[in-house]
Amino acid sequence: MTNRVSASRIVAGSADEVFKVITDISRLPEWNRAITAVIERPEHLYEGAQWTVEICALGRTWHSRSTVETLDPIGRCFAYRSAPDDGNPSFALWTWVVAPHHDGTLVTVASELHPLTFVRRVLLVHIRAWQLKHSELLQSLAALETAAHPALGAVPATNPGGSQ
Repeated sequence: MTNRVSASRIVAGSADEVFKVITDISRLPEWNRAITAVIERPEHLYEGAQWTVEICALGRTWHSRSTVETLDPIGRCFAYRSAPDDGNPSFALWTWVVAPHHDGTLVTVASELHPLTFVRRVLLVHIRAWQLKHSELLQSLAALETAAHPALGAVPATNPGGSQ
């Protein structure tokens, strides 16, 4: 069973600037409110590189380890696999695609949730997918814009097609 959620937003700034913020692991807590801290990160990113963050969601806090699957700065695509750092086999595949747009930069994020344990498959995946779809993805995209251009402050959302 896989649950897929995605969201898009047009943000101010160049596609290269926005892609740099997304792939700067040390800056994740600036624009992703579910990430409270970066615990461990590589000196530079490459396919296969790993990092660990502290996540706070669903009323719990845990460490999550991510592994880069795709890092394409020319095509501006960044994909990674995240899993709890406690041995649970469940995981999520995250994909970020950044593209120039006449109003700035179009950023699309998609998450495929792969719950492999009974409780995650039957209950938690539905709650987590709802949270991502209805708040976290859009909030992260808005905060990403502020992180990429702090002088702009909060900018009204331009959300082509809405979240899916």
